[in-house]
Amino acid sequence: MNILKYLYDIKDSKGCGFLTLLDPDKFPSNELIDIAELCSDNGADAILVGSSFLLNNEFDYMIEHIKKQISIPLILFPGNSNQVSKFADAVLFLSLISGRNPEYLIGQHIRAAPILKNYNIEIIPTGYILIETGKLTSVEYISNTKPIPKDKNDIAMATALAGEYLGMKLIYLEGGSGALFPVSCNIIESIYNYITIPIIVGGGITTPKLAEERVIAGTSFIVIGNSLENKCNKSLIKEFASAIHYKQK
Repeated sequence: MNILKYLYDIKDSKGCGFLTLLDPDKFPSNELIDIAELCSDNGADAILVGSSFLLNNEFDYMIEHIKKQISIPLILFPGNSNQVSKFADAVLFLSLISGRNPEYLIGQHIRAAPILKNYNIEIIPTGYILIETGKLTSVEYISNTKPIPKDKNDIAMATALAGEYLGMKLIYLEGGSGALFPVSCNIIESIYNYITIPIIVGGGITTPKLAEERVIAGTSFIVIGNSLENKCNKSLIKEFASAIHYKQK
C-alpha cells in the first residue's frame, strides 16, 4: 500500500483524517497494543507511534505486535533516530523547520536514513512546526528550540511555505503533548490559504468540538494523543471520528 496516497484518499473521501498518536513511554507494551486495536476498530484512520524521549526498551516488539492487531496503517512519529522499526508501514520523516537546531533539522535524519533504507518502509517527508500553546512541552525541551508565537501568523505561514518549497509532502503543526490549548484556528486557516499541501494538527485537542473547529479551519488530519490515552473507550473514539470525518455525516 502507498501510505501517502492512502492518507490523501482519506482526506478526500472523509474530509479530514483521524490519526491517533500512541506514546510508547506512557503504557506497558501490551496495554498500548490493546489501545491501538481499540482505535483501529472504532474509527481511526491510522496509528502514529512515537515519543519525544524513548525509555521503552521494547519498541520493536511493540511495533510488530501493534501491526498484527490493527487493520489500518501504522506510521512512525519518531522523536529521534532510535525510534525506527522495520515492522511499520511508513515513517513521518520529520524536520523541525520551526527551530534552528541542526540536530532536528537534519542531524537525526542522517543517522536514521541508512537504517530506513535497509528497512524498506515508506518515507513521508514532513515539515514539523511547533506553535506556542501555553507551556513548556517535552518536544520543546528535548529539541532545545522555541515554538512560533501563537500570534505570529506571518512567521508560521512563511515557515510552512518554505517546507512546501523544500519538498515536504505534509506540514505538521504541533502544540506538543499536554499543551494547555491547541494550535489556533486562526493560524491553521492562515496556513491553509497560503500553501497547497495537507496540514496535520496535533496537541491540546481534548474534545471532539475542538477537533471539529480545526477541521473547519482547514486541517487535513487531526492527531489525538493524550485525550485517548487518559480515557480510551469506544464511545470517545467514535465521537472524535464523527467530528473529524465531516463528509460522512
